[in-house]
Amino acid sequence: MKRILLVGAGHAHAWLLTSLAKAPVYGARFTLVSPSARQVYSAMLPGVIAGHYRRQEAEFDVAMLAERGYAEFIQANVVRFDADRHVATLNNGRELPFDFASLNAGSRTEDAVPGASDYALSVKPFEQLVDKLRAVSHVAVAGGGAAGAELAMALRQRGGEVTLYADRPTFAPPLARRIERELRRRRVDYRPGMHVDAVEEGPVLVAGAARQRFDLVLWATGPAPHAWVTRSHLALDQRGFVQVDRALRSVSHPHVFAVGDCAALDEPKSGVHSVRHGMLLADNMRRLVSGAALEPYLPNPKALMLLTCGARYAIAARGKWSAQGRWVWWWKNAIDRRWLRRLNATRVSSYGS
Repeated sequence: MKRILLVGAGHAHAWLLTSLAKAPVYGARFTLVSPSARQVYSAMLPGVIAGHYRRQEAEFDVAMLAERGYAEFIQANVVRFDADRHVATLNNGRELPFDFASLNAGSRTEDAVPGASDYALSVKPFEQLVDKLRAVSHVAVAGGGAAGAELAMALRQRGGEVTLYADRPTFAPPLARRIERELRRRRVDYRPGMHVDAVEEGPVLVAGAARQRFDLVLWATGPAPHAWVTRSHLALDQRGFVQVDRALRSVSHPHVFAVGDCAALDEPKSGVHSVRHGMLLADNMRRLVSGAALEPYLPNPKALMLLTCGARYAIAARGKWSAQGRWVWWWKNAIDRRWLRRLNATRVSSYGS
């Protein structure tokens, strides 16, 4: 009986578990470790903050999903992962030996800027953000990627005065222009090209010679690996993410898969790509147990991106095409609700078939 450890309940593992619920894998015992029994679906987080969804509408039951997928669920954090010894250590001191493992624990927010970890509120984990984000008045958002732009507009919709700092471009020029127009139309104080140098007690945000006090600083900069990944003995790229082969296995430890944000891949770290990782993972876990050759991952450079704009209005982009409007928001809403129905269903339907 092969012991397969799943670390994290990201999009890829969520897809894998729904696949296991439809067709169990015999000859393997799956264990899922995740810090929360219920988890906020990241794509609907801006809608929760803007007031379009109640929190309960945007959550899925991780424990129930694991149970449906015939996996043991352990609510805990991994604090050490030893790929050489095939052992993961939890924050309660328990050690979990495994034969194979898959990492889909997402990432943390890069907080190397002085004071960021002390005086700013990280957007991750999302559950903590929702718990702590109460009254909204004068807010700074550091990070001009999709997450920062969506959060800034969601906070404006909620009635806050919002300043968005973006130190470098993250979108292709035509899409960047669309997003900037929406930010300014919704009266976000958008500051492109401004790098945040420090966050001081107050909180006071320091950008070059400028110092400005806010009621809250939200930290939505780029992704960084979890500390336990950097100490795992796995081969990592320069940023600290797991280097993987074409089957999404570690190039140094092929008994470990890495998917979603944990993997070093030449594509954006997004839920859309993570779901595609999960589709491959579901197939390759069956192949792994049966002894068959694994299938390779085929990247999709033209994956759909949907970005909400505070109100029930959104921007869509795929490759060089882009569009925007209320209809895009309702399209995204339908996709998101369908995904949550899949995760929260008592029985798994043939979604996507």
